Amino acid sequence: METAPREGAQVRPRLDGFLLRGRATPTPRQLEEVGVRADSLREVTAVEFLRAMAEESYDLLVLSLVGGGVQAMLHGLKHAWQDRTARPVVVTGYVGVVYEKLADGLLLRHGADLVLANSRQDADRFRAVYEGVGADASAVTEVALPFLGGAPYEGEHDPCTVVFAAQPSVPENRKDRTYLLNRLVQHARRHPEREVLLKLRSKPGEHTTHIEELPYQKLVQRLDPPANFRLVYGNMGEVLDRTDLLVTVSSTAALESLHRRIPTVVLTDLGIRESLGNHHFVGSGCLASWDQLDAGHRPVPDEEWVSRQGVAADGSYDSAFDAARKRIAELLDRPGGLPPLDPYYTPVTAPGYLPGILARHHLGPDGAPLPGAPAADKDPGPVRQIVRRAARGAYRHGVQRVAPVIRRMGEL
Repeated sequence: METAPREGAQVRPRLDGFLLRGRATPTPRQLEEVGVRADSLREVTAVEFLRAMAEESYDLLVLSLVGGGVQAMLHGLKHAWQDRTARPVVVTGYVGVVYEKLADGLLLRHGADLVLANSRQDADRFRAVYEGVGADASAVTEVALPFLGGAPYEGEHDPCTVVFAAQPSVPENRKDRTYLLNRLVQHARRHPEREVLLKLRSKPGEHTTHIEELPYQKLVQRLDPPANFRLVYGNMGEVLDRTDLLVTVSSTAALESLHRRIPTVVLTDLGIRESLGNHHFVGSGCLASWDQLDAGHRPVPDEEWVSRQGVAADGSYDSAFDAARKRIAELLDRPGGLPPLDPYYTPVTAPGYLPGILARHHLGPDGAPLPGAPAADKDPGPVRQIVRRAARGAYRHGVQRVAPVIRRMGEL
C-alpha cells in the first residue's frame, strides 16, 4: 500500500494491490465484493512481490495473508531491504475470529511493526503469547473487526428473513453439512411466510483461504427446497440489511450481525467444540439449537461479552482504529527510519520449521530467493492466462470432486 507524501494531507493516498498467486488467489467477483478500488492491481509470485518492494517506495505495507505467507514475506522483505536506509511500516493481523492455532498463527505474524488485534480480548491473548516466549509484544495494537458497519437493526422486515451464514470448512464432513442444510430447508417449509437464505462465501470454482470439498451448492441439488428458500452470494453487509435472524455455526458474520444488534444465533446442534469454532461464543448468550429456534426462541446477547469482542455495538466503532493510526504516524516520523524487521522465528529459534515455510515460497533460510525461483510475467499472454485458469480449475476439481471419492474409497 502506497500513500501520498504526508505534506499533502488532503491528497488521496495511492493504493497498489499485489495478489499472491496460488490456490486462493481471489477472482474478479471476489475483489469487486470487497468494495475497495486499487489504483493498480497485479498478480505476482512471492519473488516478484519482493523484487517490487525492493525497487519501489511505499509508506505502508499491509500483509493480508495466512500465517505462513506472512512469515515468509517478513523474512523476504528483511533480505530485500537490507541495504536500504528507509522502509515502509509493515502491518498484519487477522480478519476475523481467532479461535484456533493461536500460538502458531501469532508467531508466524511476529516481526511486523503492527499486529492488529480485533478486540480487547485478542489484544490480551496476543501479548500473553508473545511475552510467554520472550518475544517483543509492542507490535500488538488493539483495533476492532475491520468489516463492521451498516445501519442498526430497527425491527422485522416484510417478509421476515432468516439467513444461514455458511462456512467453507466448518463443519467439514458430509453428514454434518447435510444435517444443517436439511434443518434450514425444514425451517423454510415450516415457515412459508418467511424468506430463508443460505449465504455462501464463494461461487462454484472460487476459493477462499479454506478449501471447501463439499460445497452447499452441490449438496442442495439433492433436495427439493421450497420457493421461499434460495442461495445468495455477495457482500455480507448487504445481506444483513434485510436480515431478521442470522444463524451460523461460528462464522464472523455473527459478529457483524451483533454489531448491528440483529438477532443472532450460534448453533449448538453439532455440539460446542473447538473444531467447530463455536466454543468462541461461550458466554455470548447466542448459543441455541434449531429445535429452540423453531419453537420461537430468540437469544439475548451478553453486553459485556460483545464489548470484549471488538464488535463496538455501543457506537465507538468510528474511533476504534485511532490507536493504529497514531502508531503508524509515529513510526513514519521516527528519526533515522525504522530498524530491520525482526521476526521471532529465525534459523536459530526454529531450524526445523522456518526453512520449510520459506521454501514453499521459493526463499532460502536467509529470505533470499532460491535459484530458479519462478517470477511472474509482467504481461502474460492469452495462452498463458488460459493455462493458468485451467490449472486452477483442475486443482479445484481435484479438491471438490476427486479427493472426496478417494477418501470414501479408503474408508471401505
